[in-house]
Amino acid sequence: MSGGPRIAVVTFPGSNDDGDAALALELLGAESVRVWHGETALPDGTAGVVLPGGFSYGDYLRCGAIARFAPVMESVGAFAASGGPVLGICNGFQILCEAGLLPGVLRQNRQEQFICADVTVTVESTSSAFAGTWAVAQEFVIPIKHGEGNWYGDNELVASLEARGQIALRYTEDVNGAVGRVAGVTNGGGNVLGLMPHPEHAVDPLLGPTGGVAILEGLLSAARVPLQA
Repeated sequence: MSGGPRIAVVTFPGSNDDGDAALALELLGAESVRVWHGETALPDGTAGVVLPGGFSYGDYLRCGAIARFAPVMESVGAFAASGGPVLGICNGFQILCEAGLLPGVLRQNRQEQFICADVTVTVESTSSAFAGTWAVAQEFVIPIKHGEGNWYGDNELVASLEARGQIALRYTEDVNGAVGRVAGVTNGGGNVLGLMPHPEHAVDPLLGPTGGVAILEGLLSAARVPLQA
């Protein structure tokens, strides 16, 4: 037992970064628990949830559009409604948007090509539960690997999110056509965060950049705060 917070890592058919997410969390001191999409309840003692990257249900309809109906998502939604921290990475971000737990939608990249590269994101807001150690304008280098990471919201939505501090991260350059270079957004309560870059692939200096540490440690910090009854 790690003694750290228990983080549920959900696996959907087609997930391929669930193992990497679990390993990265364990390296940072968490207890990761794997949860199959068909489960109807999260494990006892769950203090945080990760929806990992991959291609849930093969993206046969639209990224995340089928996974949003998975049995486990009702429990994930209830956990988020209670204030529990939920992190959606890449496909997990897409699922959270499809489920209405995060604003906006993810569309095909402007280039109409799959992109795999290290990118730099900058902290836009520190108002979320994940950002206790972040600073505005702080930069993280984290890899991306997606074909539909182009976040979109209309002008009214973008203005509202900016005013409420819900745009958490922006790309320093236009990497995929996302409106306002948005790389990550939060819900109104600040306890649900979705981002397209993969923090679980940026925690070990032997493998490359370590910008993902601050993201995952933000989840663990939020998970250590007791939920309100």
